[in-house]
Amino acid sequence: MRMVDIIEKKRDGKALSTQEINFFIEGYTKGTIPDYQASALAMAIYFQDMDERERADLTLAMVNSGDTIDLSSIQGIKVDKHSTGGVGDTTTLVLAPLVASLGVPVAKMSGRGLGHTGGTIDKLESIKGFHVELTKEQFIDLVNKDKVAVMSPSGNLTPADKKLYALRDVTGTVNSIPLIASSIMSKKIAAGADAIVLDVKTGYGAFMKTEKDAEELAHAMVRIGNNVGRKTVAIISDMSQPLGFAIGNALEVKEAIDTLKGKGPKDLTKLVLTLGSQMVILAGKAKNTDEAKQMLLDSINNGKAIAKFKEFIQNQGGDTSIIEDTSKLPQAKYKIELPALKSGYVSRMIANEIGIASMLLGAGRATKDDKIDLAVGIVLHKKIGDKVEKGESLLTIYSNKENITEVKQKLYDNIFIEDTATKPTLIHEIITD
Repeated sequence: MRMVDIIEKKRDGKALSTQEINFFIEGYTKGTIPDYQASALAMAIYFQDMDERERADLTLAMVNSGDTIDLSSIQGIKVDKHSTGGVGDTTTLVLAPLVASLGVPVAKMSGRGLGHTGGTIDKLESIKGFHVELTKEQFIDLVNKDKVAVMSPSGNLTPADKKLYALRDVTGTVNSIPLIASSIMSKKIAAGADAIVLDVKTGYGAFMKTEKDAEELAHAMVRIGNNVGRKTVAIISDMSQPLGFAIGNALEVKEAIDTLKGKGPKDLTKLVLTLGSQMVILAGKAKNTDEAKQMLLDSINNGKAIAKFKEFIQNQGGDTSIIEDTSKLPQAKYKIELPALKSGYVSRMIANEIGIASMLLGAGRATKDDKIDLAVGIVLHKKIGDKVEKGESLLTIYSNKENITEVKQKLYDNIFIEDTATKPTLIHEIITD
């Protein structure tokens, strides 16, 4: 088998066989296939696409390129959740303990973040003492005992995906549905989930800017999951503005605690209930969406959700007193209000630029070696559709720097006030096939 023949076959719009896909992934991972041939094939896939069988084969080839995590010793159906990214996306911090409080095992592999804020682990490390350095045995024991634990992936998961993504990033082939979908799904499948719920974002703050593109990606990932034996559901949700109010690590932990107590932002709560209900159904704990949502709401209202969060934090060494006193979370030196420059309605927010403003404060990483300031970030007071008077605070900036002129200007440049405005739809579609 020759790589040049595989490239020419896909260039001409023909489907690659399972053996040809495996040959490519195995050879590229080992280094016997050079970057220039891999990039040629990636470009051919970009223009010629892949059918459903090819996409599933590519995903499994990447899964099998490295280690996989065996969670079979955890009792029950393990349901994982993945978001395609966004600004102020606090859902995992709420979903993990909330869904676990209903007896669904949540064995979460999470990472550190690049971009607007830290990843789930960075956010949780805002809590003094919290750690993710668990052995596989400790991780499995915690999930079996208390239904929830979070750790960073260990071992050599999906090395083919890491190599191929880095190549796509510099060859103009990132925006390819089969390559995006197989990249995301290979990581979820390698992490050992039995079922997967996907939160596919669309809008200014999302990777997929249009609903049509988000829908295409969602269908592709759901079909890959189902084709390789993982029950998979996708929710297309809005990211034309930040989710919730908080953008920043400790600030998002506080918002997660408020939400688990039933006092969180309406949009965050609605999305959590939508995603969580699908996780509960896939785990076999409820028959339909209405029943699952009611179970989740009951857990919030009767205190079981926040009690599970406390148990989760305690199990991983964190200071549980922050649940009753969030001022024990890292605190910024300065709190600076951003007043509206005119009266009207907030008509538009460029979510990713607002996220970058938070990163400029130190809430996120521009490069993987950057150090995060866990205390800083932004808390919005107004969202799209809200009325605002001139001089009224649009948001509060939490900063450890006194001079934040650049941050203020970026925020003013990306929050628009007009005479009328329409609130965006949060949940666009639920995709099951």
